[in-house]
Amino acid sequence: MGDYFERIVDVEATSEEAGLLAERVVGWMVAEGLITRERSSDGVYSLQVDDGYKPGPNWERAVADSSDPTWMPGPVAVIVGRDYHVGGQGMSEADSATCPRCEARTVIIDYPEEWEADQEVWQPFSDGIDTWKETGEGSVICSSCGASVPVTEWRFASEFALGALAFDFWGWPPLNTGFHAELSKQLGHRIEVQTGKF
Repeated sequence: MGDYFERIVDVEATSEEAGLLAERVVGWMVAEGLITRERSSDGVYSLQVDDGYKPGPNWERAVADSSDPTWMPGPVAVIVGRDYHVGGQGMSEADSATCPRCEARTVIIDYPEEWEADQEVWQPFSDGIDTWKETGEGSVICSSCGASVPVTEWRFASEFALGALAFDFWGWPPLNTGFHAELSKQLGHRIEVQTGKF
């Protein structure tokens, strides 16, 4: 058992614009009837916030399958602030990271031989992320080409993303691709989608 979520991370928003973008997108979802302004903490297990917006009368428009008449989704938590976001359960490191300068891929968790991160490999990324969270800037030196690359430009494996704005849909059926596209359009930025369980 557990509580499932789908998270949408804006991977391009700056921390300075994240709050205004969050308000704009919440306003759009309220106007569309996907959520309401009423907030609840029931079924919200996001690490960064304690509550979210209750689903609205038209929530079915955002999902791929709404054929189960007994399904009632939970709140939508809005997370503002620089952080790393992971799908899955109990994860805190990326599987791998690809340098945008030379395309070299750094393996951090060597599946299926290993199920935990190589801490020596992960440490520079962890340090870069911590610095970015605190200051807005952090970098990692590529072990292949030697370039110092902003940590936000590294391409991490799926289910790991950096962003200053994210939306957690708790207990919703899978969101449809049309909704993903429209949300990305409303944000004006590229998004990454994660699924996970708490």
